[in-house]
Amino acid sequence: MTDSDYPESYVNTHWVAGHIDDPRVRLVEIIWGASPVFGKPAYDNQHIPGAIAWDFESDLQDSVRRDVIDQTGLEALFSRSGVTPESTVVLYSGLNNLLATYAFWLLKIYGHSHLSLLDGDRQKWLDEGRQTTQENPLVTPTSYHAREPDWSLRSSREDVLGSIDEANHLLIDARSVEMYSGLDKAGAARGGHIPGAINLAALRETNPDGSFKAWRVPTVKAGGTFKSAIELQIMFDSLGITADKELITYCVRGGLSTHAWFVLTQLLGYPKVREYDRSWAEWGNSPDTPIVTGEQPYAEEC
Repeated sequence: MTDSDYPESYVNTHWVAGHIDDPRVRLVEIIWGASPVFGKPAYDNQHIPGAIAWDFESDLQDSVRRDVIDQTGLEALFSRSGVTPESTVVLYSGLNNLLATYAFWLLKIYGHSHLSLLDGDRQKWLDEGRQTTQENPLVTPTSYHAREPDWSLRSSREDVLGSIDEANHLLIDARSVEMYSGLDKAGAARGGHIPGAINLAALRETNPDGSFKAWRVPTVKAGGTFKSAIELQIMFDSLGITADKELITYCVRGGLSTHAWFVLTQLLGYPKVREYDRSWAEWGNSPDTPIVTGEQPYAEEC
């Protein structure tokens, strides 16, 4: 595959290597706290030259409101990161880019025009033995003004409730089979899935001691890069996930589901896809939301 075969929404490692010193490009690694594998320690140890770090929780979410950052927060983040409306922001992370696709979805809401994902994630860059650094880049702050947010890309709990049993709506559960079935509650009070949801099943890999290692998603190849559009279309068609329906993606906290959202909207061009980013963390802890375990749906009383 050559550079010209890539849509604007994602770029390969060769492209990034050729644009490390391009002042029009801002590389961003999305990290998660103090995780030694995909958090600040990993970034500090080695990252792509020129890449700055944004934390999934402290930079992209508002801990007080327990919501995504608002427009003011987004503008402050972009301004201190040296981003202008003309900048091409290239996002990447560990975990098959699950943190990066969340950031991509959020920045799409706020209308940043030039936005790409590094195909293959952080590990792809490292596996190819490409240049890394421990140095933090020098950044010249800007004064960024975001567009009015496009909330049509986001689904609320009420939107999900209204979509259940609607013939032209379809819910996509991007979690594991164990979470979908209810065997694993994913840290919530209740386990199962939203009625009518189709499982685009991810595989949870563990270390020998049983601790979490990685998520493997069905939309990427063994090396971490995306499957071809033909392969992806065949897979979604086989699940009945078609472009004529209004789709809502969800998972536990928005990582797996924004990855599915990215594939559907940016690689396959599905026109009507919303992300329910509060996902099971909200739905599974709400006492009155309908849930299916096995075959029978139920809704617990308050």
